[in-house]
Amino acid sequence: MAEKKMSLSRRNHLKSLLLQIGKSMIEEEARQAEKEKMKYMEEHCPTPTVPTCMQELQDLCRKLHKQIDLVDEERYDMEFKLTKSNKEIGDLKIKVQDLKGKFKKPVLKRVRMSADAMLAALLGSKHKVSLDLRANLKQVKKEVKDEVRETSDWRKNVEDKSGMDGRKKMFEAEA
Repeated sequence: MAEKKMSLSRRNHLKSLLLQIGKSMIEEEARQAEKEKMKYMEEHCPTPTVPTCMQELQDLCRKLHKQIDLVDEERYDMEFKLTKSNKEIGDLKIKVQDLKGKFKKPVLKRVRMSADAMLAALLGSKHKVSLDLRANLKQVKKEVKDEVRETSDWRKNVEDKSGMDGRKKMFEAEA
């Protein structure tokens, strides 16, 4: 039996109802989180009393410093655990990739950029560096050879090198 298609107006109506329900759920979660936050603050952070004498003020400072030290220790421990677990997750990801045996290499796009534009991108617009590669090259003058090479007959060359005498000449010439 073929499925009946929903009309456009019915679909839009249901979509709007779902959005309204989702919105009310998000608002309820926000209110619940705010209540939990207030409850936690009341339990762990009582309203401070202002001390009247110097001794009470010093005691309050010492107490606050001890609490700060405890919180810092907990924070350090949690950061250490977090970095350790992140490292383990990375190692496990690498092991999973090794087990799959397929490595997808990203396709790199060729970027055509001049050397000046590349330096400007790397160093920023503050540095005006022009890289004229041709100015840095060493000038080399071509020397005209006095000897004019004679074109020889290839048959003569082959005949000279054939046989043991030719091989002997080749070795003597190399040495």
